[in-house]
Amino acid sequence: MNHTKKNRLLLFIGIAVVLLLIFLRFGLYYLKSDGFSGLSMLLPVLLFCSILFALGTSAFFAAWIYQDCKRRGDDPVLWAIVVFAATPFIGLLIYFLHRAETKTICPACGHRISVKANYCEECGTHIEKEDNSMMLNQGTHHLKLMIAGMISMVLMTGCLTGFIVNAAAGNGINTDVASNEEVWNLGAISMNNNSFLDGVWKLDFRSASKGFVKEQNMTITDQDTQLLYADISCGTVPEGASLVLWLVQKDNAISVDVTNLSEPLKYPLNEFENGKVRVRLEINGVKNTVSEIYIQ
Repeated sequence: MNHTKKNRLLLFIGIAVVLLLIFLRFGLYYLKSDGFSGLSMLLPVLLFCSILFALGTSAFFAAWIYQDCKRRGDDPVLWAIVVFAATPFIGLLIYFLHRAETKTICPACGHRISVKANYCEECGTHIEKEDNSMMLNQGTHHLKLMIAGMISMVLMTGCLTGFIVNAAAGNGINTDVASNEEVWNLGAISMNNNSFLDGVWKLDFRSASKGFVKEQNMTITDQDTQLLYADISCGTVPEGASLVLWLVQKDNAISVDVTNLSEPLKYPLNEFENGKVRVRLEINGVKNTVSEIYIQ
């Protein structure tokens, strides 16, 4: 009994740790970035609910597996962890492929035997089938856990579908490169390097979707004397392609075409105020680009 309680405690602690890590991940992202600036609150709520209901689905199915394993004399904690970690769909498939046969206890010697056995394989005692009639009723125990898991799965699917539909349609997503809010991309970028160390933003990418925007927040400490330096080289420039550098601060948005720089750009910052400025690169078809941008 104490061993069972200990296993349950370990399982609950594991689930709590997973939930804590997810909340921590959201918290760190919020602190590191502009939070959910540029997004309708509906989108992060739908995403968060999708993750929450996904965890609920895994937890409910893992709990059912735990109880089913106990009935069959298998390792309940191991299988519950497998189902929870491998997602409920894959985990359930693995479990049912390896599901142990239901067993009962021989009334004479205590040896675990199949509920379908007529005699105990250990002592040879005849097993009365009517004593095992309840054990043969498989798959109907703890229905509340199964129903809760199915409901959680439906809610997860609904939230995820809502998130994907709204994101694909661009509803509630800021894509305006001149906006003072964070810009969210619906496309993709193939990067080699994207780093910001000691005030220097280095971006090295192979290709990106048309209109893709990468941005980095920088700080102006003296707008009268400081310059923005941009050393940018576009390796491949197809016809009509361009790379545009944007400086955005509040309602002030300035763009500079940096597709074919013959020398590093030195841009004065006296049009801006001291404080945070959004530095953006709007990618329109250029490829194999290397850039180094900083304020000094």
